[in-house]
This record gives sequence, C-alpha cells and structure tokens, in this order.
Amino acid sequence: MAAGPAGQVDVVVIGMGPGGEHVASRLAEAGLSVVGVDRRLVGGECPYYGCVPTKMMVRAAGLLAEAGRVPELAGESTVRADWSLVAKRVREQATDDWDDEVAVRRFTDTGGTFLRGEAKLTGKNEVVVTAADGAEHRLSARKGIVINTGTEPAVPPIPGLADTPYWTNRDAVQLTELPRSLAILGGGAIGVEFAQVFARFGVAVTVIEAQPRLLALEEPEAGALLAEVLEAEGLTVRVGARAAGVSHDGTTFTVDLGGSTVTAEKLLVATGRCTELAKLGVGAIGIDEKARLLEVDERLRVADGVWAVGDITGKGAFTHTSMYQADVVIADVLGRDGPPADYRAMPRVTFTEPEVGAVGLTEAQARERGISVRTGTTDLASSSRGWIHAAGNEGLIKVVEDADRRVLVGATAVGPGGGEILGALAVAVHGEVPVSRLTSMIYAYPTFHRAISSALADLS
Repeated sequence: MAAGPAGQVDVVVIGMGPGGEHVASRLAEAGLSVVGVDRRLVGGECPYYGCVPTKMMVRAAGLLAEAGRVPELAGESTVRADWSLVAKRVREQATDDWDDEVAVRRFTDTGGTFLRGEAKLTGKNEVVVTAADGAEHRLSARKGIVINTGTEPAVPPIPGLADTPYWTNRDAVQLTELPRSLAILGGGAIGVEFAQVFARFGVAVTVIEAQPRLLALEEPEAGALLAEVLEAEGLTVRVGARAAGVSHDGTTFTVDLGGSTVTAEKLLVATGRCTELAKLGVGAIGIDEKARLLEVDERLRVADGVWAVGDITGKGAFTHTSMYQADVVIADVLGRDGPPADYRAMPRVTFTEPEVGAVGLTEAQARERGISVRTGTTDLASSSRGWIHAAGNEGLIKVVEDADRRVLVGATAVGPGGGEILGALAVAVHGEVPVSRLTSMIYAYPTFHRAISSALADLS
C-alpha cells in the first residue's frame, strides 16, 4: 500500500501490540490504506517479554516440580534443572531472538505499510513518525487513528533504586544464566510467576510486597494460599513490607525495609506498568497529557476519529482484552453493527502453581458497588479430584453472588488448571446464568471443575 498525497492514508495505528496489529491487519484486508507504527517490536510485550516466553518458563518449572513429586506417588525420580534449555526455547521458539521480521511481514502481507519509529499526535488526524535516524514521516488519517501503545514497566521512586542495575520483566525473560539469589519487588502476577519459576530452578528468591498480601487485586484467600505454597517451596515472602531504599555495592543489592534488610545478587522490579501519554502528544487532541490512561466509550472511542485499545485504556492489561477491544474498533471503523464493549466478565489468570484464575468482581469490589453479596467457597484439595491428585492439589473455588438477582458477578478458581476451571465460571458470569440453573447442572465426576457445585452449595 502506498500512502496518498502528502502522506494521506485511511488509518494510522500507533502501537502494533496484539490489538493494534489485529486492527491494522483486518482494516488493510478490508481494503483500507493503513500505516502501522511502532518504535519497538511488532507483536508487543506478549510474544517477546510477556505471555508466551514466561509461560514457557512456567511450563519448564512445573515439570521440575511434578517430577519431584514422583517419590510420593509413583516410585523414584532424579531431576537436574538446566536453565539453558529454557533460555534456548524462549530465544528460538518464542521470540526469534527478539526479532520481529516475521511479524512485520505478517502485517505487510495484508497490504499495510509499517513504519518503525516514535509516533506523536500533532493535531486532528495528524501524526508525525520520527525514525531512529531522525527522518520524519508526516501522516494524515482520513478515517482516523487507533492508539495501542501499551505500557512500560513502572519503576517506583524508591531512594537509590534508579542508580542500580535492577532488572524488569524484559531483562528477566532474556536471561541465559540464573543468579544465585534474587529479590523481587512486587507480589503481583508478574512478580510471583517469576518468583516461583526461578526458585524451582534453584535460585534463592525473596518476594517483597508492600500490600498486606500477594495478588492484592484478587480475593484474599487466593493470595494467602499462594503465599503458603511459595513458602513451602522454600521462597521467602515478605508482605506488608515497603522498600525505603535500595543500594548496590557492585556485587550485591540491599533493599532497606525500614527496620530490616534483604540482600540478593540481583533485583527484579515488578511493581506494575505505566503509560507515557505526554510522549504520545495527546494534548494535540484535547486530552490531559498528565492523565494515567485514555478514557474510552463503549466503542473504544477517545475523541472524534480516535480509538484506543489495550493496556492504555485501563480495562485490563491482558492480551485477550486488547484483542477483544480490537474487534469492537474494527467494526466501528468499518461502520458495521456489533455489540459494544462489555467488561463485566473480564477473565484473568496468574500462571503460578496453584494457578489463580478469576473473572468479574471480587467480593470487595462487589460490596463497594453496593451489591447485596453472598459468597460460597470450597477447598479444592479435599474435593474428589483433589484427593486423588494428592501432591500439588492445593486450591479453592470462590463464587460471588448478587443475592438480589441470584446471579454470579465474580468467581475465583485456584488450583491445578485454575485457569481452565475458570472457563465455566466465566460463562456463568458473562451469561448471567441464574444460580438455580447452575446448581441443577450435572458436573462430571471426578473432575476439579465439579467443585464448582460445592462452592455454589456453600452460598446458602
């Protein structure tokens, strides 16, 4: 596709993460002239530093743990961890050695044009892209602009931290050799996944979380159970511990917790994500450049002729959120009918062992919204499948009911295959299936998902 006069095109997509690439590709296939822009790798965080490589790491670590359970249930086993196999698979199978040539070609084969560089909004439907060599491309979008710039690792303003060689998730994914010890700032999904993976490969890991529990945004029961499992595996978990300072003497990190310290060879900062709206130039379209996120309507519109998808919308920093939003945008740009965005059954999974799957509202969130709440909980370990599974069977299911409407508004599944158990619960929340209908279902025996019926029974 060649740009028209004065760089005129139909659509400019800024940021080619999963959602942005999907929008750009489908619009190009529909016959529109589309320019996709990214200063980093086409495909975004997910295939290079997030979902794909980290789950390869999780899979490898899980195999080590499962092999170690053989003596308890099946005989004898000897396990020798080898991180080089994991690093090789991440480099060769997941990331193409952090090269996006295949992804770029995948997009351009649809008829789109790709520009590598920093994009900045300069006015209504106007974008300037600055390449690494300083060359500028000025684009005018006839139909509009789609923003999918994602987020960057957030680094808290802890005294001394900025002057140290700390890691973020991007560094951790590229490791070819593991340190002897590692401190992790942050007990959210990213922090705990890396913590368990590295610990299972022999690293002495300490997790430091300022909130009172791990996975602070999920149900308290989930974070508490995960902390118990991690500590049983030999990790050190420090919750309610706020870093007051960080230093590095050339070989060792020291994290000051205000009364005690944690030392480690390396430090991983996993304290969330942040946006860079000022750099994007959103002021040119009337948006406060100090805003943390882009406010969108039910069609993902930010302003006239401007849409946004992905992390930057604040609706869930997940690939599946971005892809879901992308389909809404595609329909809107093409003038097609389609349902508006609906986030009440947003699923999310933390890929630790036990796996933590959740959908919709937590109990606390439901109460904050004034919902008349009832909850039901069951222990997965004592369920039929949990008892059979034995080693590695820790888990629970919790359901959150709107007692007035008698439908589930949220649910959490922790345990082996927690993210898979979540599938049935997500359908129940999204479809607003009456609890009476859920309790009258037939649940296969002996499965982990059968425990859903026990959690529902606990509602009353």
